[in-house]
Amino acid sequence: MKALLIATAGLECVTGLALLASPALPVSILLGTPFDVPAGVALGRVAGAALLALALACWRARDDSHGRAAAGLIVALLVYNVATVAILIHARIGAGLGGIGLWPAVILHAALAVWCTASLQRK
Repeated sequence: MKALLIATAGLECVTGLALLASPALPVSILLGTPFDVPAGVALGRVAGAALLALALACWRARDDSHGRAAAGLIVALLVYNVATVAILIHARIGAGLGGIGLWPAVILHAALAVWCTASLQRK
């Protein structure tokens, strides 16, 4: 579980900081569409703050990876990763969106979901 928490902390920290700094760039890479509506930019920054908070929670839990709180965090990460895969696939199939980073993000989140499941089964 420790490696999963550390990897997630790093990935979500980078993504969260990118969304906080300039939401248009990561959204354009992910979905291949401009993201310049003020409400969308604000919402992108809120998502960035949420990902940064998730990264910090994972980082803080890394040394207590066998506790109940860490297991709860892994369950939350599993829900987040499965939902992210579903949302991104729907964005591609349902809305026709897709940037260069879409499928790598889908594969990454699917792999993280599998890792979460494996970590929970080992516990």
